Amino acid sequence: MNGAIALLCLIWGLNWVVMKQANQVFPPVLFTTYRFILGSGVLLIVTYFKKIPIPRREDWKWVILGGILQTAFFNTAVQVGMQFLSAGFSSVLSYSMPFWVAIMAHFLLGEKLTRRKMTGVAMGMVGLVALLNVSGGGAWWAIVLTLTGAVAWAFSSILVKLKLQHCDILQYTTWQMVVGAIVLSIYSALFGHGTIQWGWYAVGCLVYNGVLASALAYFLWTYILSNTEAGKASISMLIIPIIGVLAGVIFLKETLYWNTVVGMALILGGIWLVNGHTASREIESIQQGD
Repeated sequence: MNGAIALLCLIWGLNWVVMKQANQVFPPVLFTTYRFILGSGVLLIVTYFKKIPIPRREDWKWVILGGILQTAFFNTAVQVGMQFLSAGFSSVLSYSMPFWVAIMAHFLLGEKLTRRKMTGVAMGMVGLVALLNVSGGGAWWAIVLTLTGAVAWAFSSILVKLKLQHCDILQYTTWQMVVGAIVLSIYSALFGHGTIQWGWYAVGCLVYNGVLASALAYFLWTYILSNTEAGKASISMLIIPIIGVLAGVIFLKETLYWNTVVGMALILGGIWLVNGHTASREIESIQQGD
């Protein structure tokens, strides 16, 4: 499980750099649309050769809801919000997701919201603010939209454990992404604007996002959610901005400030508070069993 989390965080963390570069040649929302069209196409090919059937009739409403919330709405909210908010502020609002997951999991999944867990989530959020050197402000509706996107991502994560645990992981990942790609295509056709500067650079950014950051990464995310507590899985996602910042320092020659290091330490401490105690108890249980 730790390997899947590490790989997912690496893919999405490095994607911060790829997305920054992609914005130079793609209109943001149109890029997101193409990204998920490619990602869903890759997954459809895999499901075809693995002979994985389409979801059952009774599961379709949840698959559609997941596709709208996680793939379409969340990503559109972030892309639109970033046009009216600073990148750091937008990222903090988006990655408030673990806070909302912890609350929802307490009431909907029975994952007890302990004082230790809430302290860990709060520490992670404070670390995220420090990490990204956030300057607030911006259009109020953009703030609400981006925050709502984070809540949508959180609820779609709860949905996987609440209604779709019996589904094949690849089946759910594929069809919710297909739904999201269709919704994004409709949105782009109605409201999208701008031109694409096609070339090998643009193709490379799109392939990375479609194949790795969409098809593979969303499969990993569903796999992680299906095999661990939602709150623990979500707080681990705060590693992503750490990798994103470090990748910016390495590949884009961005400056590493002292507050960034403090933020990283707080995030890692928060993740340890949420996950470390349970992990040590599991080790003790295994040892006692032996």
